[in-house]
Amino acid sequence: MPELTDDECPSAPPREAKPFPGKAGDWNADQTAAMNGRPEPRKDLQPGKSGGRRFHPNERGPVYGALDLGTNNCRLLLARPSRRGFRVVDAFSRIIRLGEGVSQTGRLSDAAMRRTIDALRVCAAKLGRNGVERARCVATEACRVASNGREFLYRVEREVGLKLEVLDRETEAALAVSGCASLIDARADYVLVFDIGGGSSELIWLDLCRGRDARISPDSGRRIGGKPDIKAWTSLPVGVVTLAERFGGHHVTAESFEEMVAHVQALIRPFEALHGFNTMANGGTVHLLGTSGTVTTVAGIHLGLKRYDRQRVDGCWLDIDEIQSVVYDLLARTYEQRVAEPCIGHERADLVLAGCAILEAILRTWSAERLRVADRGLREGILATLMSEDGVYRAGRRRRRQRSG
Repeated sequence: MPELTDDECPSAPPREAKPFPGKAGDWNADQTAAMNGRPEPRKDLQPGKSGGRRFHPNERGPVYGALDLGTNNCRLLLARPSRRGFRVVDAFSRIIRLGEGVSQTGRLSDAAMRRTIDALRVCAAKLGRNGVERARCVATEACRVASNGREFLYRVEREVGLKLEVLDRETEAALAVSGCASLIDARADYVLVFDIGGGSSELIWLDLCRGRDARISPDSGRRIGGKPDIKAWTSLPVGVVTLAERFGGHHVTAESFEEMVAHVQALIRPFEALHGFNTMANGGTVHLLGTSGTVTTVAGIHLGLKRYDRQRVDGCWLDIDEIQSVVYDLLARTYEQRVAEPCIGHERADLVLAGCAILEAILRTWSAERLRVADRGLREGILATLMSEDGVYRAGRRRRRQRSG
């Protein structure tokens, strides 16, 4: 596998696995310290070293893992530090719909928990086979809000050997920013980063004016002079699964779509009223940065992809009118036509318009001319954080050229 820049690393085919070293929980010991703030750098993983031995970036260094158990998806990413960030060695993603029905019943269903445990067994096997030395495994909105969420995670620990942390919303937002920060345009004054999830949606406003002349931070993952300043963030209690369950996802009319958009706008309105970003950003340059299946799907359709291609989608720029053209084209299609779209498929056809409604509500609330698409986020943020804590992470210096407007 060739060396990858940190613009290219989040997706890659699996490498040949190492023999399974023992039960899946063996590497979990480092997890607890990582969850509770920033621990001291590990002495056995000093900068440029692995297990106390200096290693060259081209050698097989320590493997890190990030597992994100969301409301709709279960995703795993395994990577090694490299010269320019990290290099993916294995990955996994499966739609499990853990949060299916939670908005109505308040509980995780037996069927959803069985699907999720099956997916987590695959993750545990990959963690073991790849000899992962340090990992952080997190669960998000479904496990946060379900009355039996904690009970389910105890079951996962017993049956699968994985100990998952229920991530609070603020940490989830910060990690999402960290994971896609290298895609922030250096010329912008303000950036809205958003992550449309299955059960919640995170909105983070960044102020790039402050610190523009500061020294580059090795932890920021950006080359524009310092970490972005998070001016404000919020977590909306709505995602593609919960919105589709409330308004319907199979057969969406123009009227029901507008009802979804209005519902999300009502949730956003207090956040904007409190902080006044439209006024603050007036006259400045603003762009959006979206990290979610919704925006990558819209990008894939706009690009006319016959098969989803992360290399073309991640980091691409979309004008707002291009986004809305795709959204309203999808709204005009039947459910069966959405299933037939290569970038959607059967598993997501009933959720895509709910995601588009959340996206449309964001676009109607805040004025911007363009959006950058990120096929990266929480998992990449976790990996960068773990590697930075161990002193083995380097922000990339070279990037693929992207269309800038």
